[in-house]
Amino acid sequence: MSGAGNCGRGLPAWLVLLGALTAIGPLSIDMYLPGFPAMTADFAGQAGRPEYTLAGYFVGTAFGQLIYGPLSDRYGRKPPLYAGLALYTLASLAGALATGLGELTFWRLTQGLGGCAGMVVTRAVIRDRCGVRDSARAMSLLMLVMGVAPIVAPMLGGWVVASLGWRAIFCLLTGFGLACLLAIRLGLAESHDTRHAPPLGWRRLGEDFGALLGERAFMGYSLASGFAMAGFFAYISGSPHVFMELYHLSTEQYGWLFASNAVGFILASQINARLIRRLEPTRVLRRAQTALALLAGWLALLPLAGQPGLVAFAAPLTLAIASLGFIVPNATAAALATHGQRAGTASALMGALQFGLATLAGSLTGLAQGAEVAPLAWIIAACALAAWLTHHALIRAPAH
Repeated sequence: MSGAGNCGRGLPAWLVLLGALTAIGPLSIDMYLPGFPAMTADFAGQAGRPEYTLAGYFVGTAFGQLIYGPLSDRYGRKPPLYAGLALYTLASLAGALATGLGELTFWRLTQGLGGCAGMVVTRAVIRDRCGVRDSARAMSLLMLVMGVAPIVAPMLGGWVVASLGWRAIFCLLTGFGLACLLAIRLGLAESHDTRHAPPLGWRRLGEDFGALLGERAFMGYSLASGFAMAGFFAYISGSPHVFMELYHLSTEQYGWLFASNAVGFILASQINARLIRRLEPTRVLRRAQTALALLAGWLALLPLAGQPGLVAFAAPLTLAIASLGFIVPNATAAALATHGQRAGTASALMGALQFGLATLAGSLTGLAQGAEVAPLAWIIAACALAAWLTHHALIRAPAH
């Protein structure tokens, strides 16, 4: 078993490996988006739309986490990771060979069921190896991946589609899955001692999930970060329509705007990694939630006077997204802090709550899109306000 000896210093190799696992989600979601027009042409005349394949991946990711978390607590972190990555790799290969949208949607759902193992196990491994402060720092370093991948993945996907076709993207994901399997086999030591792990059963699962759902601190941190992430998913869902159709930005201009949001997110997460060396992560989190709530008020008021100018609307959005660099790593570390023996189960439930809220917000944004910015602004503001309310209602303020 690996200890936490090198958790707080430098960039250990195991954390780089966890970064690769974290990249599975952004790569699988963002890299194949440029292939939608080509898929539509290939499957012309068939029922359904390429967007349904994306929804399939989301559904698989949301439910799959609830499977791998308890398994990783009972059998160790690596066996469920092997199973999930193997399933992801096979589903990626099958997606490259799909002959219809229905078949592709099924394999995308299966891809999500497998790939989400990396999300769950990554958080659990960090909890196994690190204390609260170092966990928050490690999570902040992983936010680099979450910020860079959405910038790089669409550009890489666009080049692959233009050069080799959309099926080549799934071949590339197959290769990435195989590479992760090999890297885990060679470079990641087991971090969870299962010698005293209780037997796994439906009753035990019910007790563990019930205890977590009834714990104020865990639910406060999970819902606060979940609502904050929901606002980000609403932005991803609604911003192309708002900025390209209402503000008439070109595809390239929108890409630069999205990149600036990602840069803000990356900078905030790296500032957070340094702040928590001298401040408690929970204190930084509370201040970031307050800042996000104030930005939400700004966003909610802007549309009342008509469509705001581009800068007036984009600036608070960029700051709101940047605040996630302080919120997500600190909330994750705090939520898992007291759940060493069931860190996998806690990580799974936290991830499922986050992904469920995010998917709901993204869907609402898609349904509410119209000829004004108000729906997007108000949904993001509502998510930010809900994050602040749940955090302050369920979690006691840290002592000064």
